[in-house]
Amino acid sequence: MKKFCLSVAFVVLALAGTSLAQASDKDAVMVPLENYLKGHATGDGEYFKKAFHTEGNLIWIRDGKYTTRSFAEYIAGASGKPPADEAQRKRRIGMVEVVGNAAVATIILDYPTVKFTDYMTLLKINGEWKIVNKTFFAEPKPAVEIKKN
Repeated sequence: MKKFCLSVAFVVLALAGTSLAQASDKDAVMVPLENYLKGHATGDGEYFKKAFHTEGNLIWIRDGKYTTRSFAEYIAGASGKPPADEAQRKRRIGMVEVVGNAAVATIILDYPTVKFTDYMTLLKINGEWKIVNKTFFAEPKPAVEIKKN
């Protein structure tokens, strides 16, 4: 009976440890995702540098063609200041899933004229989570007509 109880206790502790590790990793995955959002809100490329791995790419379809841009090029385009319409922009982290040293997440960037859905792939490299790939879809919003009286 003692062996059985010890076996059950070991399994329970192992599962609890796994859950704690997963919760801890999920919290750690949020760090680069939040830095990515701060980069958008402030225009400060340093936040993007904290979020992205040095060798990653953005991937999307432009005019029906597969298009890529390196993270370095993306970061170099940071304006250094918040967007003029920052007060109208909404950003949020959607789904986050972590398995071992790999994770995926969605980010929604809801702007006045376009809504972006970002699909981020992250890896835990040398103990630190980094975005290694960003694939996105841009959905233009219809122009709002202003009625004249």
